[in-house]
Amino acid sequence: MTAWWIAPVLLIMAAFVFRYCMKGYSYIAHTLSLAAALTVIYRVCSPELCRTLTWLLIAGTALFVIFEIPVILNAHTDSDCERKYLIVLGAEVIGSTPSRSLRYRPEAAQAWLERFPESTAILSGGKGDHEDIAEAQCMFEQLSAVIDPKRLVIEDKSTSTRENLSNSFDIIRSLGDEPDGNTAILSSSYHLFRAKRIARSMNVRAQGVACYPGNPILAANFFIREALGTARLIIFGR
Repeated sequence: MTAWWIAPVLLIMAAFVFRYCMKGYSYIAHTLSLAAALTVIYRVCSPELCRTLTWLLIAGTALFVIFEIPVILNAHTDSDCERKYLIVLGAEVIGSTPSRSLRYRPEAAQAWLERFPESTAILSGGKGDHEDIAEAQCMFEQLSAVIDPKRLVIEDKSTSTRENLSNSFDIIRSLGDEPDGNTAILSSSYHLFRAKRIARSMNVRAQGVACYPGNPILAANFFIREALGTARLIIFGR
C-alpha cells in the first residue's frame, strides 16, 4: 500500500506553519488546507462524488480567475498619475511598528511627493484594537522626517478601505476642492483595483499608485485575498 497520506500530512503541516508561525500568510494556509482536504477526499470517496467535486472545482477556479484578472491588471501605477492629492491607505501596525504591508507605503509616498512637489498627501488609517498608534500616525512619523509636514494631512478615524476613502474625500472637500479628478490613491499593488472601484462607487475617478507588495509568497497571499474581496465587492457591493 502506498503512503498516499504523506502528501496531505505535509500540506497540513505547511498550513500550520503559515497560519500560526508566520504572521500575514493566512490565505496561503487556507489554500494548503484545502489542498490537503481534497487529497483525502479524492482518495477515499466514490468516483461519482469525485466527478461532481471536479466540476465544482473547475467552476470555482474559473470564478476565482475571473475576479483575479482585474486585480492583476490594475496592480501597477497608472500613467498620468499626477494629482493635487495623494491618499495613502493604511495597513496594520504591530504595536507602533509598521507591518510588512505598511512599511513600503510611506517610501512610495515619499517618492511620489518628491516627484510632484505641489501635491499634498492624506495619510489614512485609524487605530485598531491591537495597535498602539493609528496607522496614519505611523506613516506620518516616517514621512515627516523627509517631507515637509505641512504637505501631510492625518486621517486617523477610518477602519476600512471604504472609510479611508470617504473620510479622505471629506478632507479634500473641506480644503475647498473636489476629489473627483484631483485624487490619486496609493496602496500595495494588489489592493489598487478594489480601492479604485470603491472610489468610483463614490463618484470619484482616481488614479492608482502602486507600492511594492512584499516578498513573492506574501504577495501571493494578498493576491488571493483580493480576488475574494473583489468578488464580495462586485456581488454584494461592499
